[in-house]
Amino acid sequence: QMQLVESGGGLVQTGASLTLSCAASGGSFSNYTMSWFRRGPGKDREAVAGLYRNGQRAYYADSVRGRFFVSRDDARNAVTLQMNKLKPEDTAVYLCAAGRNPTSYVTGPWDYWGQGTQVTVSS
Repeated sequence: QMQLVESGGGLVQTGASLTLSCAASGGSFSNYTMSWFRRGPGKDREAVAGLYRNGQRAYYADSVRGRFFVSRDDARNAVTLQMNKLKPEDTAVYLCAAGRNPTSYVTGPWDYWGQGTQVTVSS
């Protein structure tokens, strides 16, 4: 059973940068594809960025491509989301997910989820 714990959220101004981290424990991290999702106020959950288990085949939503960057450190069992040039529409709870064999970053399936960390971008 894998546990995922996100950290790094907070309140920032438009244009700022923020780095989110997801620490994994209790599983073979390197065997999992990792992904970041977000759920904004009144919005459906959205796949934001992800990275295949070998560090290749990164995924980025159109809304964040060029501003957000995902990376993983298998030695530390962690995945990071570097968010730059933040916009008010990026305000959301950001969740980390792990999947053994997701068929797509959008549909998954995802086996484990974290509780999420709040990111608020003020205008």
